[in-house]
Amino acid sequence: TMGTTWSVIYAEPGRGVAPEGLQAGIELELAAINATFSTYIPDSEISRINADVSGDPLVVSDSFAQVLDTALAIFRTSGGAYDVTIGPLVRLWGFGPGEAMESAPADDAIAQARYATGQGALDLDVDTGTLLKRAPRELDFSSIAKGYAVDLAAEAITELGVRDFLLEIGGEMRMSGNSPRGDRWRVAIEQPDATLRAVSRALPVSDAAVATSGDYRNYFEVDGVRYSHIIDPRTGYPVRHDLVSVTVVHESAMVADGWATALVILGMPAAREVAEQQSLAVYFIQRDGEDFIASHSSAFEPYLEGEDA
Repeated sequence: TMGTTWSVIYAEPGRGVAPEGLQAGIELELAAINATFSTYIPDSEISRINADVSGDPLVVSDSFAQVLDTALAIFRTSGGAYDVTIGPLVRLWGFGPGEAMESAPADDAIAQARYATGQGALDLDVDTGTLLKRAPRELDFSSIAKGYAVDLAAEAITELGVRDFLLEIGGEMRMSGNSPRGDRWRVAIEQPDATLRAVSRALPVSDAAVATSGDYRNYFEVDGVRYSHIIDPRTGYPVRHDLVSVTVVHESAMVADGWATALVILGMPAAREVAEQQSLAVYFIQRDGEDFIASHSSAFEPYLEGEDA
């Protein structure tokens, strides 16, 4: 789904739920989410909204309004570091559909692409379910839609009577109840090293969602310069600081997904400051030469209990 895979580990409830029935229930939710948020489906809701340049208020679905409302809130709180209209910049840097980049784009091309971005041009009225684009804007919820899909699919699993499960969509996860061992689920945070697969630490988590964002897997290099796929909408350039991985634990996978991206873009120390202000449970990993340094926000402390530092 959404260009990636999904999986679920669960304990069968007393009344019994066949794997085929569980799979069908989850895929029904995922199909509806794709029909709303996929920019690869020409007649999806987001594709139709992106194509509209009339300047008239547009009626949006409840799901669309909910996700955009969350994105706008993160945009404001992060000082513009998070922006779901950043598509023109992502494509310019070669991280959208098409061929990979062989050189960095020119400064004037970046400036032109930035002119076509900015969530500040969007006015959403949640009460009436209408969106006004005060300037042409393309929306792309790839940095938050997987989290929203996790939330809705988790609700579908719960409604089928399953209480103990771990659901994962493209790396974004929600844990409910207990693991097959009878205790909290253990979730690994990956060491942000593109050359190997190693664990930075394991977290005991239950009844919460976990999302991680980092700049160490998707990038290109030109003349020894490394360009990350994570673009800072405030500058138009890929992030170039030492904060390479952010993991957020939250009751909402959608919120965790969006904030993980926003905090990576902010970099330290701004990311830590915002995390403390918003009481976000966050695990940070910074690059220090060939080494990595891990730290966390105050709200993350409960997930370290009983674990080695």
